Amino acid sequence: MRLKEEPLWIEWILIDMSTKKRTTRYSQIKPTQRLPKWLRRSIGRASELEKVNSLVKESKLHTICEEGRCPNKAECYAAGTATFLLGGSICTRSCAFCQVEKGMPPARIDPLEAQRVAEAVQKLGLRYVVLTSVARDDLSDHGANLFTSTMSAIRKFNPLIAIEVLTPDFWSRTCDSSLAIKEQRDRLATVLSAEPVCFNHNLETVKRLQGEVRRGATYEHSLSLLNAAREIAPEIPTKSGLMLGLGEEFQEVIQTLEDLRQVDCQKVTLGQYLRPSLSHLPVHRYWTPEEFELIGEIALDLGFSKVSSGPLVRSSYHAIKS
Repeated sequence: MRLKEEPLWIEWILIDMSTKKRTTRYSQIKPTQRLPKWLRRSIGRASELEKVNSLVKESKLHTICEEGRCPNKAECYAAGTATFLLGGSICTRSCAFCQVEKGMPPARIDPLEAQRVAEAVQKLGLRYVVLTSVARDDLSDHGANLFTSTMSAIRKFNPLIAIEVLTPDFWSRTCDSSLAIKEQRDRLATVLSAEPVCFNHNLETVKRLQGEVRRGATYEHSLSLLNAAREIAPEIPTKSGLMLGLGEEFQEVIQTLEDLRQVDCQKVTLGQYLRPSLSHLPVHRYWTPEEFELIGEIALDLGFSKVSSGPLVRSSYHAIKS
């Protein structure tokens, strides 16, 4: 039996009709700490930023680099890497950390999106592409075919371009757990059948904080997805990412890394959470570069083949090098 379909995002977003501004229960929590010097980054090469931004706008595309306000976008653009956001710009989940707009997306999927992404990749001369998507719980396949159709379109231009995927958890809202597991695996298998060079799905935070940070997702469902990916396509490496600064303790981070290794996750990214706006979760604390270095060393000792750990690291940071 399926649960009643209700927008998850309506639980925490309110609109102040007098100002038209979005407010949440976090909006009255003001910042108490200054941004540390190690998090102040130059904008990079303005020419690269303008080149990519102009093409994305002209092609009516979305990138998580822009929607998520990634601090590394200039560096990645210059290195020949970009992360395209599929399925539109509105997400059906209500994650309290994310800048991407929440709501109910248009029912109709843009049939030309895959082709426009492929053309943009070609024009930009990208060598490594990361495809991600908003959560599309409103679609029967949860957007799995958005990934495969876009990968196919890109490869028609250049079959040698490396493509990494960063997917939602593909979990169904149903009381029948066996059916939910089957549907998750079927959607995952669809994506893996297109043979990405890496399968990425982020845990985002430690188990204790999942309910507050990732509404609509769970620690167990994410681990089951990563585990299933290793079973279905063991030749494709898996990857996950964590944000620090949401209130987690050091030992909880280590336990999370151990849990990822238990499902044979090979790669991991660890970065500092930065609050996108006052309507999002506040930063609990800023972890130092030395702490990130220590956790990175522990992750390598646990057996991860690739670890990117630092304040400005994000899910697709230096993806081309991994």
